[in-house]
Amino acid sequence: MDKLSKFADRQTSSSMPEFRVGDTVRVHQKIKEGDKERTQIFEGLVISKKHGKGASATFKVRKVTSGVGVERTYPLHSPFISKVEVSKSSKVRRAKLYFVRTAKGKRSRFKEYKKTVEAVQPESADQAVESSI
Repeated sequence: MDKLSKFADRQTSSSMPEFRVGDTVRVHQKIKEGDKERTQIFEGLVISKKHGKGASATFKVRKVTSGVGVERTYPLHSPFISKVEVSKSSKVRRAKLYFVRTAKGKRSRFKEYKKTVEAVQPESADQAVESSI
């Protein structure tokens, strides 16, 4: 069992950014054609993440091209994925967004998720009065 966990640790890549279900991501994938290698970008909505953060973890990305929905499942720690960029984060209330496959109109849109920064509070009431004058 110890050898298995060591092997899994070697296979996982730490360069993967944190992203969640509902984020719009750009996946840069290495494609090998003959003796040439190129990078192909697939941009879409993350509709599911499975199997945690281990070596067998996967995520599914969906986009609509020419009116046809296209989904791709990527292994999270694949050596063929060179980079994953998070372009937009959305607020969702589900762990799996499979309903997006049939959703149309407003139901298929999500509100953008923004991290809020707390305002700095004055230390005493005297400072609050001075700053408002």
